[in-house]
Amino acid sequence: MSASPAAPSATKPPVTVLGLGLMGYALADALLTAGHRVTVWNRTAAKAAPLVERGALLAPSVREALEAGPLTIACLLDYDTQRALLEPAAGALHGRTLVSLTNGSPAQARETESWALALGARYVDGGIMAVPHQIATPEAFLFYSGAQDPFDEHRTTLSVLGTPHYLGPEVDVASLYDLALLSGMDMMFAGFFHATAVATSHKGTTASDFAPHLVTWLTSMLGMVPLMAADIDSSGPPAYSQTLDLVRAAARNMGDAAREAGVRADHFDRTVAELDGRIAAGETEYTASTAVDRLRVPARG
Repeated sequence: MSASPAAPSATKPPVTVLGLGLMGYALADALLTAGHRVTVWNRTAAKAAPLVERGALLAPSVREALEAGPLTIACLLDYDTQRALLEPAAGALHGRTLVSLTNGSPAQARETESWALALGARYVDGGIMAVPHQIATPEAFLFYSGAQDPFDEHRTTLSVLGTPHYLGPEVDVASLYDLALLSGMDMMFAGFFHATAVATSHKGTTASDFAPHLVTWLTSMLGMVPLMAADIDSSGPPAYSQTLDLVRAAARNMGDAAREAGVRADHFDRTVAELDGRIAAGETEYTASTAVDRLRVPARG
């Protein structure tokens, strides 16, 4: 249940939130609770009703939402949706700041910045590293990049949502970091699903039985990340390394265990095939640096 909103404060700037999906609603709710005068717009206006009951203003159009204050935060399905909504009201962005917390690619961030600047608006791109219920808690943090002046001007307001991390004036860095972290999360969950499928092939083992062991193991392995990162950044001898034949043997065993459990093993089969090729080419060492380098696609000449 949402906390009671503070009375709107004359010292806190008004904020507009476009989009009231689960995340957009959480953003608007947090700003309202913090005492900002919050204007909202959503394609389905009924979603705004609980916020309006708590003091939010519902704008009848995107243009009127933009005109309600100096700062608009957009949290929409994607950048195409965001652009389609903003284009008809684009003139209202002149002299105002648009912060996009819509998930998208670095290229889309660059394109949107150019579009906004051509309209005389200020633009900051962002990425939310939280799920909706974490907004306005110590667990939430957000990336921002783009022009520093509008970020600095609105930092206090943006801090209501979660800890802000400003990554510099290159507008595409926030989305790059956002999607990189999401890719790490995606692969982590994929690993959890695969591990659980294998473990629960044992009669009587439930996912809930297995999960605490996986959490303990992965938590301990996270301590290796800074060490591997240092190796990736260094040109010296690696602090972490294994022999390729040992890594190949482990991959084969994991694949065999998966097949025996009736679980797909294609990831491990691909890994074994790659390691076979590397060993055949005379490589002997598995390091964090080589693992990252092999993921990079060579630039086209």
